[in-house]
Amino acid sequence: MKANIPQPVHESYLKHRREVKWKILAPVIASVVICFVCSALVYVATFSYSGDVARWAQISTIWLSIPTIIFMLIFFALVGGIAFLLTKLLSILPRYTGKTQDIFHKIKSYTRRGTDYAAMPIIFINSLGASIGRIFGRR
Repeated sequence: MKANIPQPVHESYLKHRREVKWKILAPVIASVVICFVCSALVYVATFSYSGDVARWAQISTIWLSIPTIIFMLIFFALVGGIAFLLTKLLSILPRYTGKTQDIFHKIKSYTRRGTDYAAMPIIFINSLGASIGRIFGRR
């Protein structure tokens, strides 16, 4: 027994269904057709009677290396920018790192003192119990 789930009929769903055809399917289909046409043209130009396979191999290598070169240029620019910003930051940083170290040293000492005060009654009770146990011969 299958339940029939009604399809939504609100306006946003209908608008989405219309836009799927033109904003998703049409560009995908167009790009697939363009790729097949270009592949067919390259095949015909390469393997015809006067085709030069070596030249087309070199052209293919160029087209394959262009995205890699662009990506590496962007990556190089990012790394160079980060290095430049770090050199600028290191000229400012020593003043503030000393102040920050002093602040965190104070925080550490206050925290350690507070935890010692919080643990002091428990340590006192345990040591008192150990002393009494030692006096009466228990471990």
